[in-house]
Amino acid sequence: MNLHLSNKLALVTASTGGIGLAIATSLAAEGAEVIVNGRSSQSVEQAMNTIKATVPNATLHSLVADNATAEGNAATVAAYPSVDILINNLGIYESVEFLQSTDEQWQNILEVNVMSGVRLSRHYLGSMLKQDSGRIIFISSESAVNPAPEMAHYSATKTMQMTLSRSMAELTKGTQVTVNTVMPGSTRTEGVQKFVQNLFPELEYAEAERKFMADNRATSLIARLIDPQEIADFTTFLSSPLSAAMNGAAVRVDGGIVRSVF
Repeated sequence: MNLHLSNKLALVTASTGGIGLAIATSLAAEGAEVIVNGRSSQSVEQAMNTIKATVPNATLHSLVADNATAEGNAATVAAYPSVDILINNLGIYESVEFLQSTDEQWQNILEVNVMSGVRLSRHYLGSMLKQDSGRIIFISSESAVNPAPEMAHYSATKTMQMTLSRSMAELTKGTQVTVNTVMPGSTRTEGVQKFVQNLFPELEYAEAERKFMADNRATSLIARLIDPQEIADFTTFLSSPLSAAMNGAAVRVDGGIVRSVF
């Protein structure tokens, strides 16, 4: 399928690994020019080499900036004043007992998971509306609607991303700009793999993942972690002109973890 993304400029925040790298690779494979973003030149260069290994003709641009900070956001928009596609992928998570959580932990996760997207979207949405074209996508989580008690602060930020996305979509009425949210379920990123293996160090990884899903994600209908490429391919479709009728949506790509039809 031709997603008509040739010559579209896409910024994927935190795209040197995990879901972000998979999204950057998928967009590049569809012909988009991709801005690869990380906090160090080494990580960005390594990610670009990884993408090139899969997509040899990829058109890639380097962006070394910490978009978790206002300074990093300013550097990003200075380097790339206008983009056609913004993927707000940057995010962190941690397991913290609510009663032991600190103001600093809450402030930090709000800054990274929410304000990074607020600042970038505030800039790029304006230019997209002026050119009557563009896509903004927030990579949230099924935790937005299925909050995890051990990650209350993380879950709260994911719900904020979802409602922020819908509020922004209201500003696009009657235009060719869309703003949507993707809500992945538990995904087999490097960090999650390490987390699962550390939970069951006595097991081979494949068995550890099966036990993790059975014990901790029992409602999953696919009964496995999601491959980052599965999130990436859907996000790439949502970035394309073919998804024009989808706006203001929060779409779960969660393997059926959430027991809801809405």
